[in-house]
Amino acid sequence: MKKLMYPFLLVLISAVLAACGADDESKSADKKEEAKTAETDQQDQQKQMEEMQKKMDKQKLDEEKTVAIVNDQEILGREYNSVLTSSQMMYQQMGQDPTTKDAADKIKEQTLDSLVGQTLLLQEADKKGYKASDEEVKKQLEETKGQFKDDKEFETAMKQAGLNPDSLEKEIANNIKYTKYINGEIKPGEVTDAEIQKFYDEYASQGGAEGQEPPKLEEVKPQIKQQLEQQKQQDMLVKHVEELKKSAKIDIKV
Repeated sequence: MKKLMYPFLLVLISAVLAACGADDESKSADKKEEAKTAETDQQDQQKQMEEMQKKMDKQKLDEEKTVAIVNDQEILGREYNSVLTSSQMMYQQMGQDPTTKDAADKIKEQTLDSLVGQTLLLQEADKKGYKASDEEVKKQLEETKGQFKDDKEFETAMKQAGLNPDSLEKEIANNIKYTKYINGEIKPGEVTDAEIQKFYDEYASQGGAEGQEPPKLEEVKPQIKQQLEQQKQQDMLVKHVEELKKSAKIDIKV
């Protein structure tokens, strides 16, 4: 969540610095002009961000609207909007405009697919008895809040993510259940030395083409193994969700 704060903080810091520069009478004429230019640029940037936010907000749905029904469980607009906001942020972080027609269509499809998959997995987690205790939720909530300098910054991050305190606690509880279920039910196969070597050779070849000397295999072998395990687990998870979909009743309403 802290990553969602970076654009806001950069704007705020830039605005403060520009104001300080403009108000300091001891600055030279050139410095004053530079400060004025920076302030103007900042105002333009702020306006662009506000316009972009308005465009992104138009993609949101009514919070009480039924977006989909998965095995008789409703997915509401507030849940859709939360995932939508995260997807929009990811597009922006990659330097892409999430409000173009093509991007908006892809984001909508990805958001719905993500929500359906998440719902199916959580339903399975409930069936198998995976739970999140109050203590676990409280601990993770405190760890999340601890990433921010104060409550105001934390609340801003929640707002940007389309969350409130109640929905955040629900997301944390779901995340704990989801993690327990994945670790308990989706076990990746053993990563072989041959797979690690192949990954390393491709990595080293790419680094060599860019004029960089790659580290020795022994230095990065644990990281490569972990990455390959995560990739295998992710591949298994995708297949698992597809299997769950086959026997599920899914009704998309938007």
